[in-house]
Amino acid sequence: MEKMFCLGLVFGAVGGALLVANSYKARSLVKKSQADFMEKVNEMMDERLNDMQNMQDRKENKQ
Repeated sequence: MEKMFCLGLVFGAVGGALLVANSYKARSLVKKSQADFMEKVNEMMDERLNDMQNMQDRKENKQ
């Protein structure tokens, strides 16, 4: 059962890679999705850094 799952996973990954490599629409969709993902990650990191900075400023103001 585990071997079949692993084989299916490998064949699915290889098939997906071949599809993306040979299709302009799929390749552009993957690039767009990656760009959107990176933008969201950057926004989340900026928010987290701002929150950490605000917390540090509050601690300094209390002292």
